[in-house]
Amino acid sequence: MEKKIPYKIYLEEDELPKMWYNVRADMKNKPAPLLNPGTLKPMTAEELAGVFCDELIQQELDDDTAYIPIPEEIINFYKMYRPSPLVRAYCLEEKLQTPAKIYYKFEGNNTSGSHKLNSAIAQAYYAKKQGLKGVTTETGAGQWGTALSMACAYLGLDCKVYMVKVSYEQKPFRREVMRTYGATVTPSPSDTTEVGRRILAEHPGTTGSLGCAISEAVEAETKLDGYKYVLGSVLNQVLLHQTVIGLETKAALEKYNIKPDMIIGCAGGGSNLGGLVSPFIGEMLRGENQYQIIAVEPASCPSLTRGKFAYDFCDTGKVCPLAKMYTLGSNFIPSANHAGGLRYHGMSPILSQLYHDGYMEARSVEQTAVFEAATQFARVEGILPAPESSHAIRVAIDEAIKCRETGEEKTIVFGLTGTGYFDMVAYGKYNDKEMNDYIPTDEELEKSFSTLPEVNL
Repeated sequence: MEKKIPYKIYLEEDELPKMWYNVRADMKNKPAPLLNPGTLKPMTAEELAGVFCDELIQQELDDDTAYIPIPEEIINFYKMYRPSPLVRAYCLEEKLQTPAKIYYKFEGNNTSGSHKLNSAIAQAYYAKKQGLKGVTTETGAGQWGTALSMACAYLGLDCKVYMVKVSYEQKPFRREVMRTYGATVTPSPSDTTEVGRRILAEHPGTTGSLGCAISEAVEAETKLDGYKYVLGSVLNQVLLHQTVIGLETKAALEKYNIKPDMIIGCAGGGSNLGGLVSPFIGEMLRGENQYQIIAVEPASCPSLTRGKFAYDFCDTGKVCPLAKMYTLGSNFIPSANHAGGLRYHGMSPILSQLYHDGYMEARSVEQTAVFEAATQFARVEGILPAPESSHAIRVAIDEAIKCRETGEEKTIVFGLTGTGYFDMVAYGKYNDKEMNDYIPTDEELEKSFSTLPEVNL
């Protein structure tokens, strides 16, 4: 007799993943190496040591070790909010009148309100272990900055956050949570760094971007003794830490012999999407299973669907290494849409390579349609979702409606990466019908593509 599937599938604490999964070990085509922007040669561990913690550099460069042990101290911290539930969206299924079975992995049950804490505590732990005083970072919507400030407060590290200016202004309460945890928060671009002043001169009145904030955080780190820079998305090490999401999801599904047909995640820099899908893509790479993996990005910042697969700077100020990724150009400043965490010009090199090799597909959606889905979800599932996560919700609903029309009983899993309680300005704009969609023109993108560095490898 088939087991009745509960609304929430919980794992026990002792079922927490003990190791992170490194999908690169199973990739035939490895992600291209980071390049030194001066020499255009692959970055060495010694060069990266100027910016990152030693142990994180090893994780960044390791293309071969499939499973990396999670230190016990990190596992014990995870237990505060993990394992997180895999939820069967029975109420949404009923409202949509769909034969599809919908599940979401909910990562919003901690004060940072998102999945970001999974990597924040790991990076802060390695910084502390190395004897550092503190770290610098950037944040878009503020969830990464919040998570890192929590981790640093727990471990007694200083935390300096450069927050994308539009989010700093739209989300003052997110800023105050960071300050409550002891972080210093600066709106970016700012006049506190050379690169910030240069960006302000080139783009007067700019609302900022993650690329700008990264440049400032890296510059600040190089001028502070005893500090290193940490990043909330894009890099290999961050996707590695986030695989606790996908590993827990897989374990929860296997408890009830559930095999998903499609797995959907929102895509900005790639941390939550990579964390959710890596264990499933690993099965695809090893020839064990087949899934439909869908990355969902904003139409206003469409790096996968309209970008170029090329080497580019990771930041607007061009002080960081070059990464081979799907990119809109490091000079691209997205419109001030309300999914601050997705306003990044590029995409994780790991996900970019997997997408290029056909293991994932990508869709872009407009923000009014995203908030329509967010509102629909909130009214029936009882969680106010973050605008970023709501991109995945939009496509999950669209796919469930297709199942209603075809009669297919597909199993859909998506990542609900966080809550939207600090996004009320955005919800207010949607409710007041003041929200607009902005899609960059081909001409705007071509102008940005023209600034891509010439790399002939």
